[in-house]
Amino acid sequence: MTATWSKLRDYFSSAWRTDPAERKLVRKIDFFILTFCCLSYFLNYLDRSNLANAYVSGMKEDLGFQGDQLNQINTCFTVGYVLGQIPSNLSLHYVKPRHFFPAMMVVWAGLTMVTASTHTPQAIMAIRFFQGIAEATTFVGTHYILGSWYTERELGKRSGIFTASGLAGTMIGGFIQSGIYTSMDNRHGLRGWRWLFLLDGIITLPVALYGFLLFPDTPATTTAPYLSRAERELAVSRLKLHDPLLGSDHAGNNQEKAPATSPLTWTFAKRVLTSYEWWGFVILWIIAGETESFSSNSLLALYMKSSPSTTYTVKQLNDYPTGVPAVGIVSTLFWAALTDFLGGRRYLVGYFIGVTGVATSGMILAAKAKGTDSTAVVFAAYYWAGTVYACQATFFAWANDAMRYREPVFRSVVLAGMNLGSNAVNAWWSIVFYGASMAPWFERGMYAMIATSVALAVWTAGLSYVSSKAEKRGRVGGTRSPVREEARKAGESG
Repeated sequence: MTATWSKLRDYFSSAWRTDPAERKLVRKIDFFILTFCCLSYFLNYLDRSNLANAYVSGMKEDLGFQGDQLNQINTCFTVGYVLGQIPSNLSLHYVKPRHFFPAMMVVWAGLTMVTASTHTPQAIMAIRFFQGIAEATTFVGTHYILGSWYTERELGKRSGIFTASGLAGTMIGGFIQSGIYTSMDNRHGLRGWRWLFLLDGIITLPVALYGFLLFPDTPATTTAPYLSRAERELAVSRLKLHDPLLGSDHAGNNQEKAPATSPLTWTFAKRVLTSYEWWGFVILWIIAGETESFSSNSLLALYMKSSPSTTYTVKQLNDYPTGVPAVGIVSTLFWAALTDFLGGRRYLVGYFIGVTGVATSGMILAAKAKGTDSTAVVFAAYYWAGTVYACQATFFAWANDAMRYREPVFRSVVLAGMNLGSNAVNAWWSIVFYGASMAPWFERGMYAMIATSVALAVWTAGLSYVSSKAEKRGRVGGTRSPVREEARKAGESG
């Protein structure tokens, strides 16, 4: 027990990192990378979630929404998001991230403010399509950056903090809308939901400026003024120290350098499309992404909006669903830290989510069968379902771990492909199984969730086996990561 607590203390205090210069470097990049990326993702999710907040706060009635038009707007966003995935991530190899990320933020901030002037659902559909393109690089682009700066032992915790910031945007969005509706509705002739979009766009601009001035790009291309030349060299060399294959003949392409020639060749495409990483992790995230459907489609808010037994106020419609992302934040940070501590066993989250999806769907189906006095069961199910958000940080960290010895452009394409595949399916999945007209019970969606959760557990088992075999082949050839080996031995001895 004492040994376990000692290992936990070392992990959270980073006592295992003995070089003072490395500790100082990591503190600096933690501050400048995580503050910008987390604020950016927070605002990104604030923008996405506030469409649903606006919908239940008067936009539905003001603009005359019919049927599943809310889901159609989300689909338009998703189509743009899908189209932007791989081009956006590839752009990071030609345009400095500190230029590209802020530029996209300014575009989506402008489109968010324009949404405040709309008068039809169709106008919002057009705006959200282009917003999807602008927001496409935030999630996968940041995971690419995190994988470029952090070692395997550091990655899960940072991925968890980043993902939790997006969930915080979802959570706080409800409280913001509730406050705006109370204090600003009809001020200067504008409804509260219109003020929401204006303010969302305005607060994004200072963060974009901060990123333009201080984001550090990648280790081998950084010109950040707060990093000395020695620290820039250390940023590259420490990755080789923790993962010795970096820089060798086998993995020398993993240097973070802008390519001298375009990597977009048929040979490169064939190498990506015939790799286990592409098919394994893209399909993993396609399945896992749909296990988030209860939360990503705001089912609790829609359940409350059309509740069979209770009439909720606008404040309640915005405040009560915030418990879902709050649970997601706790779950994300817990699993990210735990899988780091367990030596990168990210696959464990897949089994947890499989159980959660089956259980929460069963609870809602049982509540429907029971009748109208089952509100507590429904709320409990949706709050519990928020824990599945843990898969975002852990599965992208798993992919980064598995591609540690691949060149950066390969890794960026696979990470983008994961999100592309998930959102391509989600573009129609949400309409078929979770349309707003199916509220309050979404019975078809409950059965879809059970099937998806079982599929995730099965696919996780298969991918962990294939990934383990690939790692063992590397170990036989003398290429096993010493960090993971150290964690494995520590776990066996503990």
